[in-house]
Amino acid sequence: MQSRWNDAQAPAAEDLLAMRVYTSRLLGSDADLVMHGGGNTSVKIRQDDFFGDPVDVLYVKGSGWDLGTIEAQGFAPVRLDVLKRLAELPELTDTDMVRVQKSAMLDPAAPGPSVEAILHAILPFRFVDHSHADAVVALSNTPDGETRIRRLYGDRVLIVPYVMPGFILAKTIYDMTRDADWSRVDGMVLMSHGVFTFDDDARRSYERMVEMVDLAEKALAESGADRAPVTASEPAPPLDTARLARLRRRVGRLRGAAVLARLEETPEARGFAARPDVADLATRGPLTPDHVIRTKRVPILLGSDDDSDLEAFVRAYKAYFEDHADASLQQLDAAPRWGVLTGGAGTLAFGRSPKELGIIADIARHTCRAVQWAEFLGGWTALPARDIFEVEYWELEQAKLKRAGSTPALQGKVAWVTGAASGIGRAAAEELADDGAVVVALDVDPAIESLFDGPGRLGLRCDVTDASALAAALDRTVRTFGGLDILVSNAGFFPSSASLETLSDELWQRSLDLNLTSHQRVLKTVLPVLRHGFDPSVIFVASKNVLAPGPGAAAYSAAKAGLTQLARVAALELGKDGIRVNVLHPNGVFDTALWTPEVLQSRAEKYGLDVDSYKARNVLGTEVRSRDVARAVCVLAGTELSRTTGAQLPVDGGNDRVI
Repeated sequence: MQSRWNDAQAPAAEDLLAMRVYTSRLLGSDADLVMHGGGNTSVKIRQDDFFGDPVDVLYVKGSGWDLGTIEAQGFAPVRLDVLKRLAELPELTDTDMVRVQKSAMLDPAAPGPSVEAILHAILPFRFVDHSHADAVVALSNTPDGETRIRRLYGDRVLIVPYVMPGFILAKTIYDMTRDADWSRVDGMVLMSHGVFTFDDDARRSYERMVEMVDLAEKALAESGADRAPVTASEPAPPLDTARLARLRRRVGRLRGAAVLARLEETPEARGFAARPDVADLATRGPLTPDHVIRTKRVPILLGSDDDSDLEAFVRAYKAYFEDHADASLQQLDAAPRWGVLTGGAGTLAFGRSPKELGIIADIARHTCRAVQWAEFLGGWTALPARDIFEVEYWELEQAKLKRAGSTPALQGKVAWVTGAASGIGRAAAEELADDGAVVVALDVDPAIESLFDGPGRLGLRCDVTDASALAAALDRTVRTFGGLDILVSNAGFFPSSASLETLSDELWQRSLDLNLTSHQRVLKTVLPVLRHGFDPSVIFVASKNVLAPGPGAAAYSAAKAGLTQLARVAALELGKDGIRVNVLHPNGVFDTALWTPEVLQSRAEKYGLDVDSYKARNVLGTEVRSRDVARAVCVLAGTELSRTTGAQLPVDGGNDRVI
């Protein structure tokens, strides 16, 4: 562990809030210290209130903000004297704590203060940093954890036995430190929870955190524990894509919504999953109680029978709830958030969105490593289930769930779009992503990889006429997102005009290969996975030429007609699997690469029109854009037409020949 402080990047020392933002980001940038919304920081500032009266204010990390990306507005400004008075109370409910803290905020529009605001307030230092450092937590979660911590840090740290976060923790430390000589203390270790450091100088507080964690990491190295995590040397076993798709759908049904799944096949993940004691080691409890909100208390263990393994997990979660709940609580969903494929295949994460999926995968990765450190040191010792339950069903966490807003229409869904580098395909991929789906965009154009590169967007260079390339793309999709729910089969091209007499065999065959046969090949490739999707849907992009062909377009029109017939048969055959198959017939979509300004001008002049009039040459007198077709794709893929299959929908502004 090394300091990331950079004098050239650090703000002026007198700008206390800017300094707080800077060092908070330094902490949040290191996943071995702070993971995804965990940890919290604060700074105490004397400033004028609305009336111009000087007041001491605690700026503490606000709820919902991540230290790695936090801004000044991510800190909640709370009157320091109010927080200190709260610490003096003999008891305080969570509801009252939240209410009083909010009433003491100088800015009611700021985020809610961290649940540790009272604790930050009573620590007599300007800057306070709190992390859940893996190395420190691993040392503390051993049978002789307190002895190890004391031996490592001596009297320079305050050791606090585990208690519930929030007011109880603040009150415990308040009572422990009434007569403390803070000049001799550099930090605190909260057993099974994390680390606090503090100072009146931001850099010293941050670098004390780095130093404490560095000492813990060196202790692990000196004991040999850092080499304890098992790694797999043999290649990963072949992926059963249909199995993973089935499992993903069952987990989603338990959660009540579509989920994504990610397979972790790193040597570390497979090594952990191959441990002979993994069933015991993985299910003792989370690395810290905070993780239970993301991961539940334990992962699911998956062997050869996923159905029975899921049933066992649900029974165990129900028993866990019944053992610890009172009549006021309602059981949360029993869906696992991560799992271990016993036998060495790796680990799995399940999440509603790419962000949640990444968070859970990261927590699982760090957990697998840290629990093996602790096991090497004498035994990974998690908190009792009762303590974990109290955090999972904490009143404050329950309130967060009730405040959760609406989700995008296609959240948790996985979509494939072929021919996605431009035109209708690109618009469809972008609209599906905007509606919450994760999108795998396929195209022969190498640019596809950069066009769709980010959370929930995967661009794959793929020739849809190549069966092996399609199989590889599907394999990558399932490993990354767990399955497939939406297929937009769009790839194609418009051959140059040629009469039947002059049409070459090569052009005819090329049109059939790409505009028809490739769509059949794509559908055949994905079906073993698609049939296990959430409300699976197939949308074929055909053409107005199916219903109203023109001279010189035999190769294109015949192929698109064949595609439409393929879709009709597919709707008949796949209905038993719950797969909807529908067709779009676009026409006059001019914002594509095919329609250059020169081509548009030439065609408009042929009809004696200006370009704008030519674009709107339809019954509605309106221009049809790629986005209009893309919106139709989203409607067919969503729930609005969930009882529609085998339909053919024109998106053409109204073509008189079709009508």
